[in-house]
Amino acid sequence: MAAPEKVEPGRGLAGALRSRTALLLAFAFAVMADPVSSVAYAIEAALRALNGDLALLVPTMTLVVAIIALVIVNYRQLIIRYPQGGGAAAATGEAFGDRWSFIPIGALVVDFVLTIAISVSAGASAATAYFPVLAPWRLLLALALVVLVGAATWFGHLGRLVFAAMTVAFIIVTAIVLLYGLGASPQPVGTIADTPGHPPVIAVVLAFPVAMALATGVEAPSSAIAQLGQLDNAGRSRFGRVTLWLTLAIVGAITLGLTLEAAHLQIGIPPEDSTQIAELARLAAPGPVFAAFQLVTALLLLSAASSSFQAGPGLLKALARHTTAKGHTIGILTPALGRTNTHHTPYWGVVLFIVLAGLVTAAAGGRDQELVLFYAVSVFLSFLAGLLSMALFSYRDHRRGYLIMNLAGAVVVAFTLVANLSRGLPIVSLAAALAIAAVLYRAWVKAGKPRGIRNVAAEAEETTE
Repeated sequence: MAAPEKVEPGRGLAGALRSRTALLLAFAFAVMADPVSSVAYAIEAALRALNGDLALLVPTMTLVVAIIALVIVNYRQLIIRYPQGGGAAAATGEAFGDRWSFIPIGALVVDFVLTIAISVSAGASAATAYFPVLAPWRLLLALALVVLVGAATWFGHLGRLVFAAMTVAFIIVTAIVLLYGLGASPQPVGTIADTPGHPPVIAVVLAFPVAMALATGVEAPSSAIAQLGQLDNAGRSRFGRVTLWLTLAIVGAITLGLTLEAAHLQIGIPPEDSTQIAELARLAAPGPVFAAFQLVTALLLLSAASSSFQAGPGLLKALARHTTAKGHTIGILTPALGRTNTHHTPYWGVVLFIVLAGLVTAAAGGRDQELVLFYAVSVFLSFLAGLLSMALFSYRDHRRGYLIMNLAGAVVVAFTLVANLSRGLPIVSLAAALAIAAVLYRAWVKAGKPRGIRNVAAEAEETTE
């Protein structure tokens, strides 16, 4: 257990409180980079699923934000139970046995790969929306970004402050765009229709699972609190819960603000080489603001990719065989994945993620909208494992209110997962997560079933700082 943060002599209580507040803000805004960046493609994904029906976009995204709120309420309970981090893997391992923790771990690996692929693809889309001349080179640009972001990680991890700064910059510029949009006149752009293909209620129910890519990353505080070694369990738990609520407030406000403004300004499915939010910013704001919006959008997306380039190899490093200070050999994967350079970067893990993310990006042609469905599947598999675990704990502890909340969350998450899988190709994400889980399980058995594998997600976070 980490010792509580101490007040340094001469620093005073006020200084300690300021330091603690700064740490909270840096942590919170860095961790929420992934879900905040998801607005770059999630709203457009919903509109495409609605066949361009703007009238149904607002209720669809409202439902998406409500489901995210339900997931966050459940994950608040998980953070309270695991203040040292661990997330769904820790909960699943405790509830059903260590062997089952490989399912959320496998989903996590797939999620990291897809986060890199969709983030660089969306970053390329943001660039082509501002510089149309780059459109023919979209795939090469996206692949170059995979290599560039991965290579940057190779030479040392970016700190929380960098990710937090990118998130704050995006929030500020988005708020400015929304304010300008209040005085803009509607001007239909792109494809707009009033025939979603199904009755309105059915259309919304079928469309919202596509936009649940917006939920990716909301679980991050449950594992990332392991980074806060300077705090005690109570402090980490409090930071994690505050971060969850801040994420809900900010992601919800930005999502609904952009959705309402898109509906008001009549921003439909964008032209092939642009994005919906780019067309919104182009119409609503002056040229310099539009340029700033595209810049901060691209930088935030690349920050999200960089975060996964840290977390993914970090997870593999935690799983690699290594010898502890006491001379014990632990781990289940090849030691090569745990080797680091002078910047403490597990370089073979980075190379592996560059290759995997590059292959996924190439398969999608560098188009983020092609990856949205695949993206939502892996993270919802992890959500389902975590919520079912918490439901079991609530049942054992005779906490009926929590049990109802956990089961409600599990039902909604399961429906979202099944709805996306029913579209066909997204089953590839599920198959990949289960295949990785099976490989890890086999390696675990071969290594003699070492105990504590459920805590690997928390251990990985401890090594990313």
